[in-house]
Amino acid sequence: MLFSKKKGLSIDTLIGLGATIEGDVTFSGGLRLDGRVRGNVIAAEGKSSMLVISEKGLVEGEIRVDHLILNGTVTGPVHAAELLELQPHARVYGEVRYAALEMHQGAIVEGRLVPLTQTEVRALPNLAPSAEAKTDAPANDGEATASDQAADNDKAPEGAGVPA
Repeated sequence: MLFSKKKGLSIDTLIGLGATIEGDVTFSGGLRLDGRVRGNVIAAEGKSSMLVISEKGLVEGEIRVDHLILNGTVTGPVHAAELLELQPHARVYGEVRYAALEMHQGAIVEGRLVPLTQTEVRALPNLAPSAEAKTDAPANDGEATASDQAADNDKAPEGAGVPA
């Protein structure tokens, strides 16, 4: 193994800085990409996967992985089934689909950010609100409570705005 464990996975494959791959890459486990791939980078189905793309790394194609740590450039769609971490030098030119997103200052996405729906999320079970939270809310029957009225009193008067 080339690098220490991070978030339960280890990097066991490296595509080095001087390498250029023309064609699709399929992998399982952990992959670090310092070079260039002109093709899709797809993790094997049914196995945990992590892809780390360094600042010098470049992918021209689709990425489909569980956990992506990106500090390089991707031109094409990105699908992170668990977590997408966009580090300061990250550049994505294409649609981004993610279950959880961590975006550092300086990262750029030119495309749509699309959160995965609950049925698409695989490893983040705490995203759905609990059934207790839904049933514990008191019923108002349309009547304003004292706390609702106090909140209304804190609102700025209509027409008041921030001076230009």
